[in-house]
Amino acid sequence: MSLKPTHAFLALCVTAIWGFNFVVIKLGVAEVPPLLLTGLRFLFAAIPAVFFVPRPKASWQYVAAFGILLGVVKFGLLFVSIKIGLSASLASLVMQLQIFFTILFAALVLGERSKPVQIIGALIAFGGIGLIATSQWNGPDLLPLILAIFAAFTWGVANIVAKKSGETNMLSFIVWASLAAPLPLFLLSWLFEDHQLIGTALLNPSWLTITTIGFLAWPATVFAFGGWTFLLSRYPTNLVTPFALLVPIFGIASGTLLLGEPFDSFEVVGSLFVFGGLLLNMFGLRLRTTRRLASG
Repeated sequence: MSLKPTHAFLALCVTAIWGFNFVVIKLGVAEVPPLLLTGLRFLFAAIPAVFFVPRPKASWQYVAAFGILLGVVKFGLLFVSIKIGLSASLASLVMQLQIFFTILFAALVLGERSKPVQIIGALIAFGGIGLIATSQWNGPDLLPLILAIFAAFTWGVANIVAKKSGETNMLSFIVWASLAAPLPLFLLSWLFEDHQLIGTALLNPSWLTITTIGFLAWPATVFAFGGWTFLLSRYPTNLVTPFALLVPIFGIASGTLLLGEPFDSFEVVGSLFVFGGLLLNMFGLRLRTTRRLASG
């Protein structure tokens, strides 16, 4: 079984949007305080979509918990980390650690047993993050990386909440969960961010600000998650999820080409380790099965 050409093109579009999303965040936080920008993203991801998308069947506790974890904690940390120095290229790569955190939490909470090849893939990927950290080993440079790792950690927790919710319509789940994020983010923004910058962003937004919020709310959230869940509902997971490997490729390419972000030698080697760990996690079990069938 394989994806229809139109559906394969949809998968490419989704991963390209998610990869380019990190460049848009980098441009957005240059004008809008990061917590405020995160809150506006989820406000406009939820409204007006909630008036057209049916309510999720999952319990409201799961919906709210997912919205807080994903919107407030995960994206709040990510936007702040990019604001204080993390490149869009590295952010797109580091966030893929959520795959391994999800596997870990699934083992601890849901009793799902990790395969040895998945553990090896995780060790290789985290070894790569260690190499990247050595190039940023002083406080101001290391802090953005640490925040991004915690963001990926929180994303893993949010994935388990979504799985335990039992919801099958994930677009509905994400749209309605987005309602839980704006108010806490706006409160945190008011407490910790510059009031003058907040006022300028809200009362006199530039075209860049408006475009950034629109892109983050609709193509990157509603369209991309909707397209992804559409594909997952029609094809086996193992046919769709490998496309996620294209996210850091698009992220690194767009960050390098559009923002001129440099990579030093430690970051290049570390990125290769992370990507190698992701490849092993995605395809290791499949290759092992293929070898067994070939030898049998």
